[in-house]
Amino acid sequence: MGEPRVLSRWGVASASRRARAGGALAASAIAAALAISGCGRGGRAVDPAYRAEVEQWRAKRLASLTSETGWLTVVGLFWLHPGENRFGADPGNEVVLRGSGVPPLAGTFEVRPDGAVLARPRPEAGVTLAGQPVPDRPLRSDAEGKPDVLSLGSARFFVIRRGGKAAIRAKDTQNPARTTFKGIDYFPIDPAFRVDAAWETYARPREVLIPSTQGPPQKTVVPGVARFELAGRPYALEPYASSPDDPEFMFVFRDATAGHETYGAGRFLDVERPAGGAHKLVLDFNYAYNPPCAFTAYATCPLPERQNELPVRIAAGEKFSGH
Repeated sequence: MGEPRVLSRWGVASASRRARAGGALAASAIAAALAISGCGRGGRAVDPAYRAEVEQWRAKRLASLTSETGWLTVVGLFWLHPGENRFGADPGNEVVLRGSGVPPLAGTFEVRPDGAVLARPRPEAGVTLAGQPVPDRPLRSDAEGKPDVLSLGSARFFVIRRGGKAAIRAKDTQNPARTTFKGIDYFPIDPAFRVDAAWETYARPREVLIPSTQGPPQKTVVPGVARFELAGRPYALEPYASSPDDPEFMFVFRDATAGHETYGAGRFLDVERPAGGAHKLVLDFNYAYNPPCAFTAYATCPLPERQNELPVRIAAGEKFSGH
C-alpha cells in the first residue's frame, strides 16, 4: 500500500480512508435500496451505489499497494545495533540493500547512545533525501510521523521503531513482487456482512502486549468491545488503537476461512471511532483486508488475540492466494 496512514507501533498502512466523499451510506438507505439490482453471495441484492463505493475503495487500495511506496516494494527489515551499521549491496553488511545502482558499501548508520539514528553515506554513493544530500542530523522515524526516506538507485530505505528498537525498512521499486503482481482476489460483495454492532467503551482502556510477525511484541490500547450477530449467533471483537483517543480503530481478527481461503494469520478491518460517545458502530467485513505480511516477509504485523478468533466463516473482503 501507499501507507496513507500508519499505526506507528506496527507500520501498518490503514485501509479505512475509503474516499467516501459523501460519507458512508446509512444502513437504512442500503436496506431500502437492496432490491434495485446486482446480487451478492446467495442471491442477495446489492445496492449499485454501495457496490460502487466498495469497488472504488478496492481500486484505491490496489493502486496504493502497487505504487512505488507500496508494500510490494518491501525487500528487507534490518534491526540496528548500537554504533555503526554498514549498508549497501554487499551481503556482509548489517543492512543489505537490493536494487539497481546500489554499490557494495554505500555508508553506515550510526546508532547513538540515546537511540538516535544518523546516516553517514559515502560521498560517492549518491544517497539522497528528497533529492538533496543527506543532512547531518538524526533521521526521523515512522514513529514520529512521516519518516525520512533515503534514496539510492531503485532502493528506498528509512528508520522504523518498534518496542524501543530501531530498524531499517528497505524497499526496491523494481521488486519482482511488485512488477509481476496479478492483483487481489475478493469474495463477492455481500450486504449480509455489513452488520450493526453494539459498542461498549471500557471504563479504563486495557493496555496489552501484542505479538507481531517480526520484531518485539508491541504495546497497544484496547478501548472497548464491539458485540454483533452473524446468522443469528452472537460474537464480539476488540479493536486495537494507538491511544485511548485514537479516532480510528483497527480490528485484527481471524475467522473460519483463515488458512485456506484467507490469510492464515488473520485480516484487518478499520472502523471510525463512534462519535460523541455513541454506542453503535458498523462492521463492514466487505472492507476486510490482508495485512502487509501477506505481501512481504518484512512487515511487523500485529496478530489477533484469542478473543478475536471467530468460529464463523466470514466470506467477505479479501481472499489470499499465496502471494
